[in-house]
Amino acid sequence: MSIRLSAVTSVHNEEKRLAACLERVAFADQIVVVLDRCTDGSRAVAERFGAKITEGAWEVEGDRRNAAIEACDGDWILEVDADEHVTEALAEEIRSVIETSSHAWHEIPVDNFIGARRVRHGWGASYGKAAYPGLFRKGAKRWGRQRVHPRLEWSGAKGPMLRGRVNHYVDRNVSDMIRRLDAYTSARAKDMRESGEIGSAVNNVRRLFSRFIKCYIGRKGYKEGGYGLLIALFAGLYPIVSHIKAKLEDD
Repeated sequence: MSIRLSAVTSVHNEEKRLAACLERVAFADQIVVVLDRCTDGSRAVAERFGAKITEGAWEVEGDRRNAAIEACDGDWILEVDADEHVTEALAEEIRSVIETSSHAWHEIPVDNFIGARRVRHGWGASYGKAAYPGLFRKGAKRWGRQRVHPRLEWSGAKGPMLRGRVNHYVDRNVSDMIRRLDAYTSARAKDMRESGEIGSAVNNVRRLFSRFIKCYIGRKGYKEGGYGLLIALFAGLYPIVSHIKAKLEDD
């Protein structure tokens, strides 16, 4: 029987969150789980949901995501992370779109949560996502070879953004936000050193201010109180901290 829709997630030691994610993509014809150096119970969770499982070790995020896409057998692919939940309204919309769409890919809007608080405004500029291209035909999407925020290559036309939302449980608290900034900038610094494109301190200081204004004012982060302020600040710090790490750290 032809598989119309594959739902795929790639994980590293996500046994505590994986079941909740997979429960919400059970409407797909196939569930695919890519296990990246997992030493916990993630495999057992994936097996419980009848997932097609691929195991391996990937240092580069883009390579891992491409392996996940390649493991899918569906005509259409829904890509989610282990900390994301597909709502019932979005699931119903996805089933309708894949039967009627003439396009190659569609963006999905995201509701980000910090703990139990939904934080809808201010995201972007490499620190968070307000939407992402998560529904696409097989062969339409390929990730670049970067460790964090891999670039994307597309074939085919973009369709309308979906109306339903993914709930993204991105951070538990402010400390998680800080740890994520540290992890993102370290991974970005490695990519910069390998490419030889470290940039200049002056340009990255300029980006600190432009990104802050874009997230806090343009994307209305001010509506989110202290969280919006931190999102804008961390989005601005991301390029300059990455630049400094690339210059001063060896690993």
